[in-house]
Amino acid sequence: MEKSVIIIGAGFGGLAAGCYGQMNGYLTTIFEMHDKPGGLCTAWQRKGYTVDSCLHWLMGSSPGGGMSGLHPLWMELGALQGQQVVDMDRFYQIEDASGKAFTMYTDIDRLEQHMMELAPEDSRFIRQCTRAVRRLTRLSLPVDKPPEMYGPIDGLKLLFKMLPYLGDMRKWGGMTMKDLALHFKNPLLREAWQQVWIPEFSSVFILMTLATMHLKTSGYIVGGSMKLSRAIEKRYLDLGGQIKYKSRVAKILVENDRAVGVRLGDGSEFRADYVISAADGHATIFDMLDGKYVDDRIRGYYRDFPIFAPLIYVGLGVNRSFEDLPQIISGLAFPLEKPVTIAGDERKWLSVRVHNFDPTLAPAGKTLLTVMMESNFPYWETLRRDMARYRAEKDQIADTVVDLLDGRFPGLASQVEMRDVATPITFHRYTGNWQGTYEGWLMTPRIVTLNMKRTLPGLDSFYMAGQWVQPGGGLPSGAMTGRYAIQMMCKRDGKRFVATVP
Repeated sequence: MEKSVIIIGAGFGGLAAGCYGQMNGYLTTIFEMHDKPGGLCTAWQRKGYTVDSCLHWLMGSSPGGGMSGLHPLWMELGALQGQQVVDMDRFYQIEDASGKAFTMYTDIDRLEQHMMELAPEDSRFIRQCTRAVRRLTRLSLPVDKPPEMYGPIDGLKLLFKMLPYLGDMRKWGGMTMKDLALHFKNPLLREAWQQVWIPEFSSVFILMTLATMHLKTSGYIVGGSMKLSRAIEKRYLDLGGQIKYKSRVAKILVENDRAVGVRLGDGSEFRADYVISAADGHATIFDMLDGKYVDDRIRGYYRDFPIFAPLIYVGLGVNRSFEDLPQIISGLAFPLEKPVTIAGDERKWLSVRVHNFDPTLAPAGKTLLTVMMESNFPYWETLRRDMARYRAEKDQIADTVVDLLDGRFPGLASQVEMRDVATPITFHRYTGNWQGTYEGWLMTPRIVTLNMKRTLPGLDSFYMAGQWVQPGGGLPSGAMTGRYAIQMMCKRDGKRFVATVP
């Protein structure tokens, strides 16, 4: 008799768990609080524009090279079949007050030459960085099974495979982006390398990302986040899975320390042989399970580990093609003439992503622009208690951002046709993510090599998937951990894990 599985959340972790569960003969049902799939990999419509809130690039978008194990994963999930993938030659661009620009090219040779021309005084450190990126193009991290299933032989194989890169992992993994940036003498490069990534982030990940982009294995999927999410949803439904939307799970039902089902917000209950939570980690552990299945290690994660700061996310629909601006994956950053205060925080820079690489997000001849700014969840939590003030703050932010962009792109203010502001409260309301964060644990040097367990102490027939059990977060983490949960389930049931490509 086929065993049943309830999955909480239709983000990438939940959808992947559902797909692999169906491939392996389990009867799966996903309960999702929102009315669409994807979780944080989402988008919404405003006045003919699609405001895309997630997808920048997808590691494993094509076979070969670094992180090559991710490409088969996406193919198994039906994510890439029939998709148009764009590999841009610019990752990021930053300008200084004089108008001089540093472009972070995705081709390592071109990037190295560009930095040498800008900052010959930094030639030694530039070569150290680019040599590391070239070495990392040969790295292929294992993603085939969870660490919990590694035996002694697997460990030896992994050690042998990683030996050529241990020096880089130790050096760059232990160095934050701010540390790396301060190695540059040139002020433009020093500022640029701090702006391109979160300053506290381990620098090894920007180098690994550049390595995959150099190999053209981290492209952008035309159509953006929702097109990608819908593709995996279709794969799941084609495999026979069921999704119940607008079904918020309030409690995980437990009997004799065994997860046996879920209770929804409306009081209805559903039972299964297994429960997988691909929902927010904090809500899962401390609300749905009332904090009964934790230990000091888990408490320490949620007490001590930094998380990604939540975002103010501004979407603008602009009656302008921006054909004169190069296509840049992560956007353009420029200094402000004078600091401005937005949502209680002083801002000296503005970074804007001009989506001129995806014509599907805007009407013909027009363009979507998005601006992301880190913010403070308690600030917005307090503000939300007074809806008039909350809405006024959002309007003020939109006015300020349009004014600042008009200074960089003269005439833009009169061309804006759509304005939309999402706050940390918005992210929390639609995804339940703790503190409104858009990913989970911040990948600092302290937790680069941390392996988190996908089970909770003392709770049987239960697994977790998603960014809260995979430091660093992102779309690959969700998909990988959903796969891992089913692999562990298959091992427990004495079944051979299988994965197929549609």
